[in-house]
Amino acid sequence: MADPLAGLYQELILEHAKRRAGEGELEPFDAERFLRNPTCGDEIRLRVRLGGEGEGPVVDALGWIGQGCSISQASASVLAEEAPGLTVQAVRERIEALRELLRARGAIEPDEQLLGDAVAFAGVARFPMRVKCAMLAWVALEEALVEALAEPER
Repeated sequence: MADPLAGLYQELILEHAKRRAGEGELEPFDAERFLRNPTCGDEIRLRVRLGGEGEGPVVDALGWIGQGCSISQASASVLAEEAPGLTVQAVRERIEALRELLRARGAIEPDEQLLGDAVAFAGVARFPMRVKCAMLAWVALEEALVEALAEPER
């Protein structure tokens, strides 16, 4: 029996690949990361700006420029919609949750409340060569956050 959500998830990925939320150079920014997937050639340059006080640093904005397959571009678009407004800790939890989901290869149920539209990438777990495509933007943000938080003024 086919998964009724698979078609919906595929549509969501294709929509994000076309719409490409967050695409563009962010100015000013606190950190930038360029990553390339050597397996397929996908590339992304992601910039992040932090703000907020109280609960800790918050992702104020992120922007990205990239090229590659629909999965990598859609994943960057989803991230650009999901991350702004979240604390750095909440973003890190989502990055780890997506990583675990993709490594589990269908063995765990995706947490839609935690991952939001990123649950659409659950099916990617069946294709190990595509996992890096789906994670590229998320790993770039993870590394950019480390850089941004290492700055003395933070």
